[in-house]
Amino acid sequence: MNQSLIFDEALIKRYDKAGPRYTSYPTAVQFNESFTGENYKTFCEKSNALSRAASAPTPLSLYFHIPFCDTVCFYCGCNKVVTKDRTKAAPYLARVHKEIAMQAAMFDDNRIVDQLHWGGGTPTFISHDEMRELMDVTRKHFTLHDDDSGEYSIELDPREVDTSSIQLLRELGFNRISLGVQDFDPKVQKAVNRIQSEEETLNVINAARENNFKSISLDLIYGLPFQNVERFSVTLDKIIEASPDRLSVFNYAHLPEMFKPQRRINEDDLPTAAEKLDILKMSFSKLKDAGYVYIGMDHFAKPDDELAIAQREGTLYRNFQGYSTHADCDLVAMGITSIGQVANSYSQNVKKMDEYFELIDAGKLPVYRGVELSDDDLLRREVITQLISHFHLDFSKIEKQFNINFSSYFELEQKALSEMHHDGLIELSDTGITVQPKGRLLIRNICMVFDFYLRQASEQRFSKVI
Repeated sequence: MNQSLIFDEALIKRYDKAGPRYTSYPTAVQFNESFTGENYKTFCEKSNALSRAASAPTPLSLYFHIPFCDTVCFYCGCNKVVTKDRTKAAPYLARVHKEIAMQAAMFDDNRIVDQLHWGGGTPTFISHDEMRELMDVTRKHFTLHDDDSGEYSIELDPREVDTSSIQLLRELGFNRISLGVQDFDPKVQKAVNRIQSEEETLNVINAARENNFKSISLDLIYGLPFQNVERFSVTLDKIIEASPDRLSVFNYAHLPEMFKPQRRINEDDLPTAAEKLDILKMSFSKLKDAGYVYIGMDHFAKPDDELAIAQREGTLYRNFQGYSTHADCDLVAMGITSIGQVANSYSQNVKKMDEYFELIDAGKLPVYRGVELSDDDLLRREVITQLISHFHLDFSKIEKQFNINFSSYFELEQKALSEMHHDGLIELSDTGITVQPKGRLLIRNICMVFDFYLRQASEQRFSKVI
């Protein structure tokens, strides 16, 4: 693939508006509370029926939300419980164990778990014994791989783990880790309440390699207080030297009206939009020179990484956990606020801990909202997925898959596509769309053209695209 980017500042300023990150379509904004646990059960039954009709059982993906954090990072927009009391995890995990049993009972035993992920919060907030028990309960109820061929990953806070923790996680079956770094600069760390030494981060990376983890991914954030090109460049040089398999360089979205911790960030200390763009431009240049491939949507990977290979082979996918190599899995989500994707539906668990406890203790699924995808949703989801994953869309494949005429079906979208073609974001032909170097940073804008619900919205509830 052509991995080049062109930073056209005038174009970026013109297109830099709020928009979804498309970890799903329809996005979570469209979820509604008329979708209940009973609706979810119906889709689980449908999923099993589809699996039985397939040539081989359809695999599963499991997501567990561990919401606890020892300290709050001011930039964070995640659903979390900030506490130093480690005993608070036990009653929560007891309910998660019950939900595991409830969820597993709805899926056929022959459906192997190809993907498993612990996210948060800080999953390693829980004790070693609690980690062992959570994985034991999961193995008791779901069919996990026992040969290390599954894609089992966990998000780590380097401040929360040591060598013994890494060894334990590998023993439990995890083979991929993701580390939050954000920035090594002490001034930036203090401003966002994320004090994390380089040594702590590098120790975890080294321990992961010593224990033969298959993939190490690091997360950085640009746009935080006091960041500029020079400062962030120092951090990036150290990250490149550490040589992770994957790297995410996320744009900080300052939305204090939505996320309370962000109100503790002084807006006057934030870099300007122009400085942020310069940081991103510098980051791409350095990562490209270091041999990383631009996957899209802030993600980079080494050419031999699974994400890069999947993109080259046309099998890359995008879901609630970002880019994925397993498009064929139903995603079963457990814990508060977690989002699942089963058959043609999305569902989300309740967000409040006491409500989650009450429902689980009553033997009820904690689903509180979701959405059933229409035929139009499925079509538009496929279009958006192809563009955001591969920067290309073949009209004939879409027409064959959904039995439509592309130009007729998307007649309303043609004007916006023509404007993007004129601006050099895309190459638009009778056979398809190819995102051009000018358009790669603005892939969210291109996908937004096909978003039916976005056209109907009276207000935007998303971050800026750059």
